[in-house]
Amino acid sequence: MSAMTKSVALLVLLAAATRVPAWAQNLQEIPSTPPAPSALQSLPLSADARASLGKAIETRDYEGAEKLLVAEIERNPKSQELLKFLASVFFLDGKHLNTAVALKKAEDLGPLDDASRFTLALSYIIMDHRDWARPELENLQASDPKNALYPYWLGRLDYDGMQFTSAVANFRKANELDPFFMKVYDNLGLCYEALGRFDEAIKTYQAAAVLNREKTTPSPWPPLNLGALLVKMGKLDEAEASLKESLSYDPNFPQALYQKGLLLEKQKRDDEAIQVLRQAANLDPTYAEPHYVLGRIYNRKGETQNAQSAWSTFQRLKKEHPRERPH
Repeated sequence: MSAMTKSVALLVLLAAATRVPAWAQNLQEIPSTPPAPSALQSLPLSADARASLGKAIETRDYEGAEKLLVAEIERNPKSQELLKFLASVFFLDGKHLNTAVALKKAEDLGPLDDASRFTLALSYIIMDHRDWARPELENLQASDPKNALYPYWLGRLDYDGMQFTSAVANFRKANELDPFFMKVYDNLGLCYEALGRFDEAIKTYQAAAVLNREKTTPSPWPPLNLGALLVKMGKLDEAEASLKESLSYDPNFPQALYQKGLLLEKQKRDDEAIQVLRQAANLDPTYAEPHYVLGRIYNRKGETQNAQSAWSTFQRLKKEHPRERPH
C-alpha cells in the first residue's frame, strides 16, 4: 500500500470518528461557508461526479461528499485541489483533525494558498494545538501584512496563553489595519481587564458595543463583557443596562444570565438570583460558576444541604472542565 493510499485510508477512519470537542463549538468567528462554486468547477472530476458533489454540499450531505472525494483521491492521489476541497468539506462537517490531515497531504504536493493555510491554522486552534497554529499565522502575517485577521488571531493565542501585553500589541496592530473590526475591541478590552487597566477596558468594551449594534445580528458578548466588568467594579446600574442589552441579543445566553444572577445577589435579591442562576446552569450543564454562587446564596439563607450540593457540583464541573477559553 502506497503512502498516499495509507493516508486516504486514514482519512476514511478519521471521518467516521473525529468530531470537534464540545468546548470548541462555542469558539466564535470560525468561518463555515461552503466552498465557492468556482472551486467545485476547477476540480478534476467527471461531469457526473461534479454534479453529485455539488448536490451533496448543497444539501449538507457532507459525509456523502467526503466519501465521493476520498474515492476520487484514491484514483487521483496527486491532485492537490481534491485534497484541499476535501479539507474544506471536513471543516464544514466539524472534523478538524481530518481537515488538518488533508491539508498537510496537500502541502506535500505543493505550497498552500493563504486561504487553505488559514483554514489549517483555525483547525489547529479548534483542536487545542495553538502551538501548531502560531507559525501558520505568523507566516500568513508575513505574506499579507495588511490583513487584520492574522494579528487578531495571534492576539487570541496570546490571550489564551496569558501573554496579555503581547496580545495587546497584536490587537492594536489589527485595530490599525481595520478600525471597524468589532471583535478586536472586544478582545482588547479583555486584555486590559486582565492587566487591571479597568478604565481602558471599559472604554474599549464600549467601542465594541457601539460597533456591535451596527451588525445585522449583534453578538451578546461585547455588552456581556462590559456588564461583567461593571458588576465586578460595583457599578450595578450601568452593569444592569449592559446585561439587559446582551440578553436582548440572546435571552438564553448562559454567561449573561450568570452575571445577571451575580448582580441580583449584590442587590440582595436572592430569590430572583437563584432563579436566574439555575436558568444559566440548566442552559449549559458544563458551566460551573453558577453553582458556586448558588451555594453561597443557599448558605447565607441557612439552606445547608442545598449549599453543599451546589458546591459539590461546582467542584465536579471545575474538575471535568478545568480550562476556560476566550470567546
